[in-house]
Amino acid sequence: MELYNWDAMEKEVMNDKLARRFVTGEKAMLAQIFLKKGALVPTHQHESEQITYILEGALLFRVEGKEVTVGKGQVLLIPSNVPHSAEALEDTLDLDVFSPIRQDWIDKDDAYLRR
Repeated sequence: MELYNWDAMEKEVMNDKLARRFVTGEKAMLAQIFLKKGALVPTHQHESEQITYILEGALLFRVEGKEVTVGKGQVLLIPSNVPHSAEALEDTLDLDVFSPIRQDWIDKDDAYLRR
């Protein structure tokens, strides 16, 4: 068992509009994503199934040629290996669950987020 305190964890700054914190277990990862209005997450895909819960703000997702706006209190499920992108329509706090874990994040092999 491990106990974490988000507020005690340092934010990893990816670029001037995107930062994150995450906790990982063996099979799942939980991440806080901080996006400033106008932040872009370029099209990418990963093995991990992704569940995105918007705590504050709103994101415009593009998934399989469709656009969907996800706002405060809404949850979006993105299946494994499906290309997707996101744009912050306002300052946003997003809570993401990934399974399996995002090894590329742990290894810092996620250059698409660092631009």
